[in-house]
Amino acid sequence: MLDIKFIRENPELVKQAIANKNEKADIDKLLELDEQRRKIIVEAEELKAKKNKVSAQIPQLKKAGEDISGLLAEMKQVSDEVTALDKKLREVEEELNQILYFIPNMPHESVPVGKTADDNVVVREWAPEGFSFDEDKKFLNHIELGKKLNILDFERGAKVSGSGFPVYIGKGATLERALINFMLDYHLNEHNYTEVFPPFLVNKESMRGTGQLPKMAEDMYYIEKDELYPIPTAEVPITNLHRNEILNESELPKQYVGYSACFRREAGSYGKEARGFLRVHQFNKVEMVKMVKPETSYDELEKIVNDAEDILKALKIPYRVLLLCTGDLSFAAAKCYDLETWSPAENKWLEASSCSNFEDFQARRAKIRFKREGEKKPEFVHTLNGSGLATSRLMVSLLENYQTGDGKIQVPEVLQRYTGFQTIE
Repeated sequence: MLDIKFIRENPELVKQAIANKNEKADIDKLLELDEQRRKIIVEAEELKAKKNKVSAQIPQLKKAGEDISGLLAEMKQVSDEVTALDKKLREVEEELNQILYFIPNMPHESVPVGKTADDNVVVREWAPEGFSFDEDKKFLNHIELGKKLNILDFERGAKVSGSGFPVYIGKGATLERALINFMLDYHLNEHNYTEVFPPFLVNKESMRGTGQLPKMAEDMYYIEKDELYPIPTAEVPITNLHRNEILNESELPKQYVGYSACFRREAGSYGKEARGFLRVHQFNKVEMVKMVKPETSYDELEKIVNDAEDILKALKIPYRVLLLCTGDLSFAAAKCYDLETWSPAENKWLEASSCSNFEDFQARRAKIRFKREGEKKPEFVHTLNGSGLATSRLMVSLLENYQTGDGKIQVPEVLQRYTGFQTIE
């Protein structure tokens, strides 16, 4: 969340940032509540100081034989007033936080202002040597390939769980597992991440810490009896590993990578865009998470993007990098790059990774701080994450780009030692 002091000092700037993100929040009401809160605190502190002063005098007056009944009655009234003020303060703070938790992060100054995904900026494109966007060539899409080769079964997944829950069969399951293991090994060996295998269920505090709650409650599954949420991304449990902690400066940067299944309700997702792997409720993802010093976070963002790109280059899958505009930026992100892979059958780019810098937005919610050497006061870390990568849409591009003229799938060379086979037929 944003620092209330920053909002207090820059209300118009915050209002403009909210508008640029296509969000809504009542900043005027927030500032009104903030003013009430500060007045209540001052009044309560004055009464408590008065009570402490008089309470210290009462034993001496009593010992001197003076009548203290009036003072006792007055202190009882003061105590009642303090109790009432404390209750009022809790109510005001609860109302204030209800607004504060819905205020999005401020976009970084380098983020282009725009309303929709059409305003995103293409930063660069990459394709393996000899690749061409052949519009005349007939490609089977991933659903057709999955059926033909008996490696994907969306119908039985729907029967078992519902639409949006795919089933991988035979070599399809092996290929998915190989892809996950390859990406983990690559980030560990080439990029020096520390592996984490996190829980797939988290509590409300964890969801609130990374910004999913309360804003995105409708897009998540919830196990009411246990008050637990199936995770939408490994970002949530990994970032919250250090919730309510103060790290040493020497521990930074923290660099974690972890695999998880991801669960998203994706309320309102229908039609052609929801078929097959294009939009699913359960998918697999390898996630990169960083906690860094504030002055290094934007350099680290570029690094995390490059780390995701390295995976696609090793797989030899065409991709492009987009800088998201303010209107397409997530609630918690200050700046974000998307990596999109090419689907020849769909004849379009598909998002396979998002890499974001949240600055101190998540750290302030989760109270993740660090202390510089020689300094007494801790600071908030900056947190970043990046998909390294999500497998569902990546699998679409992999299957379609690696299909042969006779309907087989050539397994990418870097995956063959994980699969134990070179083709799927």
